[in-house]
Amino acid sequence: MGWLGSLKQRARALKAETYVLYLAARHPGTPWYAKLLVAGIVAYAFSPIDLIPDFVPVLGYLDDLVLIPLGIMLAIRLLPPEVLAECRARAQERRKLVSRAAGVVIVAIWLALAGLGLWWAWRWWNAGG
Repeated sequence: MGWLGSLKQRARALKAETYVLYLAARHPGTPWYAKLLVAGIVAYAFSPIDLIPDFVPVLGYLDDLVLIPLGIMLAIRLLPPEVLAECRARAQERRKLVSRAAGVVIVAIWLALAGLGLWWAWRWWNAGG
């Protein structure tokens, strides 16, 4: 598989765990201190603003490669095992539903954009270029 495939697989796993943490933050069985930490980690993971800006060579991706995974690992340790298991099951269940719906939405957007582009080109062509 190679190092690139392994890296992609780890990135997918981190993304899935981030969604599990999102569900755990909203779960009534999660302690308040874990909710606070989980909410911060999820917000930071999805935020476009980084602790170290990405344009800084090498260090720019340090938070994405080190800080977020460490935060996820810490948050998972703070969650009760039964809450974590339930949230993982809910995430897996939703993932199956969302992937089809997301695919349909993306195809619809691309078709709409293509139609808009064709309409614009047709109007431009008929207007005399």
